[in-house]
Parts: sequence; C-alpha cells; structure tokens
Amino acid sequence: MTKADIVNEISRQTGLEKGAVLAIVEKLMDVVKDSMAGGNNVYLRGFGSFVVKTRKEKTARNISKNTTLKIPEHKIPAFKPSKVFMDAVKED
Repeated sequence: MTKADIVNEISRQTGLEKGAVLAIVEKLMDVVKDSMAGGNNVYLRGFGSFVVKTRKEKTARNISKNTTLKIPEHKIPAFKPSKVFMDAVKED
C-alpha cells in the first residue's frame, strides 16, 4: 500500500477531501520525523512506537582491500508494533 492508497482509503471512509487527507498524512509524517530527529520517541497507543535506537561502534572489514575500519556509534530509527497490532497481523 502506498501513501496515495492510504490517502484514498481514508478519504473514502471519512468523506474528507483527498487534498485535506494528504495534508494531514504528510504533516503526521513530518511530526514523527522531526520528533525522532530531535531524539524523541513517538508512541501511538494501539499501533506502535517509533523509537530512536543507538548502534554501538563496530569494526568492519573491506575484504577486497584487506583493511579494517571503524564504524562510529550512530542512531537509527526503528518501529516496534504494539501487541494489538501484532495480534491483528498474526490472525491473517
């Protein structure tokens, strides 16, 4: 399902204009992205959590040059679905 499909489905179910729904969906994504970029997690009860995880520093190898390099500690975005979400997916 694409963002356009989501907008169409919400518009169909609510009767709202597609332009308004698109603006809301995009603003939701902006708020989640900006919050996570600021180091804050986003919790949506019954859906899941968008969390910022920290990857530890590690050593990697370039096999073709036979060299090692350090990959510094860095943050990555992650999604953890809620139990309700997981149970709904497992039922299908």
